[in-house]
Amino acid sequence: MILLNGKETAEAIKKQIAEQVSGMVASGERPPHLVALLVGDNGASRTYVENKERACAAVGFKSTILRYPESISQADLISEVERLNADDGVDGFIIQLPLPGHIDENKIINAVSPDKDVDGFHPVNVGRMCLGEDSFVSATPYGIMLLLEHYGIETSGKHCVVLGRSNIVGRPMANLLSRKAYPGDCTVTMCHSRTVDIAGHTRKADIIVAALGVPEFLKGDMVKEGAVVIDVGITRVPADNDKGYRIVGDVEFDSVAPKCSYITPVPGGVGPMTIVSLMKNTLKARGRR
Repeated sequence: MILLNGKETAEAIKKQIAEQVSGMVASGERPPHLVALLVGDNGASRTYVENKERACAAVGFKSTILRYPESISQADLISEVERLNADDGVDGFIIQLPLPGHIDENKIINAVSPDKDVDGFHPVNVGRMCLGEDSFVSATPYGIMLLLEHYGIETSGKHCVVLGRSNIVGRPMANLLSRKAYPGDCTVTMCHSRTVDIAGHTRKADIIVAALGVPEFLKGDMVKEGAVVIDVGITRVPADNDKGYRIVGDVEFDSVAPKCSYITPVPGGVGPMTIVSLMKNTLKARGRR
């Protein structure tokens, strides 16, 4: 069993990005500029945005965090999005989700210019991805593809089961793994909360991407010998330790890992790849400009 170390892989990719940015600046160009819009004071969202800010600093990007009160109106937030769309000094920006209940997330996402949509959520980018055209791919699926590529994992002709059908992970993941490219060329089955006999599907899978958001859902008896398992989940569960909790994924690691050829740890697997993929999208956006 080999651990798919997202932290080490992300650091290697960051070094490549930093070298590109250094060359860009040395030739007299400005560095890429990423902006994050943070509404309210959600602790998890704040931590995630601050991690992105640190990642930007590590690769030489300019980064800006714009903070807004939870009470901001939908119209005012759309005005801020339109202002950033028109700002030639901003290459890409993200809307940190979730947003407060009185704001329609889809309307905010749709207001973002597809050319600055480095989160890859805009329908134009989603459509381009589905057609196999050049696009910004949402960061978590993109990060998983980079991880598979980094470790040289064979995907052609493999049976992949994706657990989860969210627009952020499950659906784009299924599309990317079925594309005619590497990584890709998989036969993909998508399972979700209404799927009958999920274990029957996962036991046949060469590759499993677990993105249900259910702690330790995938058990050892649901996986065949030699499977590749990608765990997207991350949840705090109560534990008898100093913190009072432990972090687990959607995979019961202790029972699944011994059967795997490759598996991602939680934490340290998919998470770091998500952030570095956002950096790659931002660098791409800067190149387009």
